[in-house]
Amino acid sequence: MKYNDHNYTEANFINHEQIGQILENAKNATHEDIQNVIRRAADKKGLTYEEIAILLQAESEEHVSQIYKIAEKIKSEIYGNRVVIFAPLYVSDYCVNNCKYCGYKRENKFARRKLSEEEIRAEVRILEKMGHKRIALEAGEDPVNCDIDYILNAMKTIYSEASEKSNIRRINVNIASTTVENYIKLKAADIGTYILFQETYHKPTYEDMHPKCIKGDYEYHLTAFDRSMQGGVDDVGAGVLFGLADYKFEVLALMMHNKHLEDHYGVGFHTISVPRIKKAEGMEMVDFNALIDDATFKKIVAILRIAVPFTGLILSTRETEVIRNELLYHGISQLSAGSCTGVGGYKEEEEGNHDIKQFAISDERSPMEVIKGLIKDGFIPSYCTSCYRMGRTGDRFMKLAKTGEIQHVCQPNALMTLKEYALDFGDEELKEMADHFIAKEVEKIKKPETKQVVIQGLKDLSEGKRDIFL
Repeated sequence: MKYNDHNYTEANFINHEQIGQILENAKNATHEDIQNVIRRAADKKGLTYEEIAILLQAESEEHVSQIYKIAEKIKSEIYGNRVVIFAPLYVSDYCVNNCKYCGYKRENKFARRKLSEEEIRAEVRILEKMGHKRIALEAGEDPVNCDIDYILNAMKTIYSEASEKSNIRRINVNIASTTVENYIKLKAADIGTYILFQETYHKPTYEDMHPKCIKGDYEYHLTAFDRSMQGGVDDVGAGVLFGLADYKFEVLALMMHNKHLEDHYGVGFHTISVPRIKKAEGMEMVDFNALIDDATFKKIVAILRIAVPFTGLILSTRETEVIRNELLYHGISQLSAGSCTGVGGYKEEEEGNHDIKQFAISDERSPMEVIKGLIKDGFIPSYCTSCYRMGRTGDRFMKLAKTGEIQHVCQPNALMTLKEYALDFGDEELKEMADHFIAKEVEKIKKPETKQVVIQGLKDLSEGKRDIFL
């Protein structure tokens, strides 16, 4: 069944009873059971629900170390050493919902705002000065003050605001669950990936966390990706907010959701985000009893990388620099950098003011500091947006990813976007670091014709050309 605007109440593909039984059975997993799953994980074909549940039971240092090694191997073989860089852009904090974990919730009393066209342009100019090419457009849910037309106009404004050295080339959109008609409009407006976090798949917890608000309709929220796929938006990004419900339940539910999309639309999640709940205005962390520690969080990321080898994993600035750096080895393939989680926040920060944030951030490094750190650790910072602009989305992207061919595009493009960033925004230290690093990475390109294209592209960039990609 494909759930649309009207029959979404029948959605039952997150089988709570089945998940509970699988997790209960996994409690009896032996050392040999865990070893068998770890051996099987290395083939990059994903895992069954039962196998995932067994890995989630792993606690010994030996088992967790093996899980990390397999996750690192899989990530290296599929994604290489590139890391996609992006930033969020919050355009409205009007919200009719009362989510218990969110700083934008309805009961929080502060002066709400949404950005005018000129204010959006000002935010975009600051993001472009940071070197960003890819953003995640964020807004609260308010059908009156922040309707779909406002979002569409914001996208048009963002795409049209090109500075001398930069422009936003891809807008991913994170807005509330909506109708098939509105997803068709988003597709026509050149949306990149449609992002929506379920927050928690555990229905009783979901309803408790979203009291007396539009977002409280569990099934309507759950079936958003069905409607987006029907509206032509075939690149979707999911996530849960770890800390609301049992993490083991959430991981299996994510996998059930992914399988549902694969079964009905031929492609699952393009990305999975792994946010942990953070302090926000009007809430206290002690009110949440499913919080997870760093060790558990790192294990979750590694298991997700093994379970869905070809799905991008995103980590935001909610996490510290130390944890973000470590998880790049265990599965993360996309990072936000220089983020601000308040409406108009980039301008506010530039002027030294403070704003109401949706949640607290932990990694406050600038994009250039993040990039220098990545290069030092052997990763290629990538601002590439070519797949979206060349139509390599949805099942077309996944087919390339699963054959391994995507690396022959992604790695070269990552190198050229790094060169472009260094030329336009880098200080002398970064330019020297980037040139030395790029020269070494170019030598690793196996296809002679691809290597030559990259060498020529790097030369063209040095001579003033921009936006070169395969």
